[in-house]
Amino acid sequence: MTTPTTISALWFLPTFGDGRYLGSPESARAGDFPYLKQIALAADSLGFEGVLIPTGRSCEDSWLLASALAPFTERLRFLVAVRPGVLSPTQAARMTATLDRLSNGRVLINVVSGGDPQENRGDGLFWSHAERYRAAEEFLNVYTRILAGESVTFSGEFIRVEDARVSFPPVQQPRPPLYFGGSSEAAHDVASRTIDKYLSWGEPPKDVAAKFDDVRRRAETSGREVTLGVRLHLIVRETTEAAWAAANRLIEKLDDATIANAQSVFARMDSVGQQRMSQLHGGRRDRLEVAPNLWAGVGLIRGGAGTALVGDPDTVAERIDEYRRIGADTFIFSGYPHLEEAYRVAELLLPRLPLSRPVGARDRLVNMGPFGEILSGGRASPEKAAVA
Repeated sequence: MTTPTTISALWFLPTFGDGRYLGSPESARAGDFPYLKQIALAADSLGFEGVLIPTGRSCEDSWLLASALAPFTERLRFLVAVRPGVLSPTQAARMTATLDRLSNGRVLINVVSGGDPQENRGDGLFWSHAERYRAAEEFLNVYTRILAGESVTFSGEFIRVEDARVSFPPVQQPRPPLYFGGSSEAAHDVASRTIDKYLSWGEPPKDVAAKFDDVRRRAETSGREVTLGVRLHLIVRETTEAAWAAANRLIEKLDDATIANAQSVFARMDSVGQQRMSQLHGGRRDRLEVAPNLWAGVGLIRGGAGTALVGDPDTVAERIDEYRRIGADTFIFSGYPHLEEAYRVAELLLPRLPLSRPVGARDRLVNMGPFGEILSGGRASPEKAAVA
């Protein structure tokens, strides 16, 4: 195993809504375009390399949102979802190439096989867990070949196309990178044979290391190499005590009935990854620190990524580095509320991380005026500052 020397940091767009408290309407925010635009602009200027845009019936469409945000951003990349079975591989390839061209090569692809059978049925997808992964592999076989410029004729168990092609190639060659997550053996098989970056939710490092090792071994058997990443929430404050207080505030308005209802929804899912998230805490408030500084409180109410690193900047940076040392070179972070926490993470944490695209010193220049105010960009002289 080669340990990455640098890491990429991405942020998250909460298209299903945001707020200061989990499971409570108090101080809640709509995930509307003006708010999501603020977060994207902040992430772009603060040094995050990209944003994950979630998918599902509770979310705005990731493709349309990325298309709307691309003209307002400069370097930010958009991790958007391709869902085998919901889209045909040819249509997905056409959408991918178009968005990559419109954004000048800033598209990343998140391959999502789906974890909630009830939601899948609403999208017209009635495959079993095993069928979804077999279909995903067929889909990716056709999709990647089309994006690479081939004319594809294929007949499989789930996918059949004749002379499938795109007329306009993507900017990124042979195609934008493919991201993929999943904790089952079927998911690891598909990841090892087809995708570029395998993602794990933030389980304790020893458990993530076991998944990473398994995916790497399977990829080596196929003569491939897969890079690795971790999806985590962050609660970073100047002191560890303040960080834990912030974590407790995040769930202080969350009642037991709401937790029980959320956990019953997660229990019906056939996602192994969701099962592992739920098992970390068992729906109980008294067992939320599941590894040093790794807190599972978010997963009491939120599906998918349910853990946060909690602590002062040096401590959280060291915990992130534990994942880097087991192979992770990409991290997708988030925090509540996402706009303010993007700034907090960028100011307190990012300068302590070995980023592949370091945060520029110019971004942190400030100048204090004669009465203590901060003058923009450090360009004005305190002696010459106007008094209004």
